Amino acid sequence: MISRLSGTLVSIHPPLLVIDVNGVGYEVEAPLSVFYDLPETGKPLVLLTHLSITDTAHTLYGFASEAERILFRRLLKISGIGAKLALTILSGASGQELAQFVADGDTAALTRLPGIGKKTAERIIIELRDKLDDLPTPGGSLPGGGAPTPGGPVTEARNALVALGYKPQEATRMARAVAESDMGTEDIIRLALQGTITKP
Repeated sequence: MISRLSGTLVSIHPPLLVIDVNGVGYEVEAPLSVFYDLPETGKPLVLLTHLSITDTAHTLYGFASEAERILFRRLLKISGIGAKLALTILSGASGQELAQFVADGDTAALTRLPGIGKKTAERIIIELRDKLDDLPTPGGSLPGGGAPTPGGPVTEARNALVALGYKPQEATRMARAVAESDMGTEDIIRLALQGTITKP
């Protein structure tokens, strides 16, 4: 099992990226969240990985955090969810967002993710409801059992935009598009609302 890659980022073609590790190029598929924080090509990169082996292919999936990888593996155990769909789910919602949807029993939010119908959303909630309390994150545990965890300025801004009527994925994209490391929540919200994206 290949659990981690540490090397040089060679190319980026979402959802694929290539990492050179001591002269060997590893092709990795990753959720979109990984691509938000990638360095420039030619720079060092470390990713946690999951190796999927089938009759026709050996595929590496890459993750920026242990929580993402754990969520990916738990999604794989749900009937009807394969690696491609699990990757799509984690591309459409952050780990914290997915955990909150499950904790709230929010099938409507889950069905807004690509490839997720009502029955699959219900299975995700049933299967994951009691399996999210132990997920590690840099800021603490992801929410489980309905107890939300405060996030950073980007997360807080995203939640505020959702409260204003924006869809979760749109709000996340708006906040991330304008956020910089030294910005507070109010600055991110103000700049996001000044952008060209039209409120739905």
